[in-house]
Amino acid sequence: MRHITSGTNGVCAVKIDFDIDDENRLHNVVFTGGCNGNLKAIGRLVEGKDALETADILRGNLCGMKGTSCADQFSKAIDKALA
Repeated sequence: MRHITSGTNGVCAVKIDFDIDDENRLHNVVFTGGCNGNLKAIGRLVEGKDALETADILRGNLCGMKGTSCADQFSKAIDKALA
């Protein structure tokens, strides 16, 4: 299992930590900062899910006028980890 720590850009969360197992499934997703309840919910919803499928679902989700969101930043972190 690989542990990934990723910084963010343009959102309230400042860091995303997660693990990807040998089957590219997500585990232990934790956002630092941001909307605590919503980001905990994302972590619980994606636990054990396929990383690429999750990134595809979350990619492009926007928060207000920011042009990105914590979920979108997570998709970018997943993409980088899988590259």
